[in-house]
Amino acid sequence: MLHETLDGLALRPDGIYVDVTFGGGGHSRALLAQLGPEGRLYAFDQDSDAKANAIDDCRFKLINENFRHLKSYLRLEGVRIVDGIVADLGISSHQIDVAERGFSTRMDGALDLRMDRRSPSTATDLVNSLEEEDLKRILKMYGELPNAGAMAKAICAARRTKAIETTTELKEAVSRHLPRGYENKYLAMLFQSLRIEVNGELEALKDMLEQGCEILREGGRMAVISYHSLEDRIVKNFFKTGNFDGEESKDFYGNRVAPMKVVTRKVVTASDAELAENPRARSAKLRVAEKCRQGNKDL
Repeated sequence: MLHETLDGLALRPDGIYVDVTFGGGGHSRALLAQLGPEGRLYAFDQDSDAKANAIDDCRFKLINENFRHLKSYLRLEGVRIVDGIVADLGISSHQIDVAERGFSTRMDGALDLRMDRRSPSTATDLVNSLEEEDLKRILKMYGELPNAGAMAKAICAARRTKAIETTTELKEAVSRHLPRGYENKYLAMLFQSLRIEVNGELEALKDMLEQGCEILREGGRMAVISYHSLEDRIVKNFFKTGNFDGEESKDFYGNRVAPMKVVTRKVVTASDAELAENPRARSAKLRVAEKCRQGNKDL
């Protein structure tokens, strides 16, 4: 949904923009193509592999850090206010296609799942060390698995014989609990839950949204593409109410008060043409919001 995202940002040629999920650089290159000589683009990516895709352009700077540190690292660049932010959440195609990263349920590889390989804890550490109840909680909360308890029990039973160190070993451990015809769906939910826990993804997303709202200029826009209901709910609630619980605040007169104004009244999904070209976009949901004209916080 590249074109829909750029349209939603309502780009200013001389503006300052941030791509908080650089990845392969697709959004960044498209943004730069619409910026003028005075425009600036800062990109974030915690995965060191993304540095190979860095763009040779004086208007561009890649910051190899988690986007939860958005505000701090932009300050180091002398940037306190930006005109727009784009976030394409989830896993990059490169991460999925490299077996040793462990993101793919189709390929055998180390059970890693770290987006930032500088982080000390991997999915292997989690599945071999967590208590059964803690593992069940993660599978249920982050994977929304109906049989989280049975899966957690099976994993704990398997690791008593041998440590689970690869994606194949994890799949074998839970194989009896994959409903026929839904094996891939349940495996995707399992891997998603471990990935979210390993990377602290939902808390990082909340940090980014709050900081992004703070540094947006009045009238500046934020466009976020999410890939599962947990992410989308966080984005939807924050854009609508300014908090993650979806609770509306009202002023003395009963008028709704929120720092952002939703631009996409209805969530935007991929077109049939895009789905034909990129099936991975089938779960993508785009939401865009604009910073209300009520003054930026003291930064």
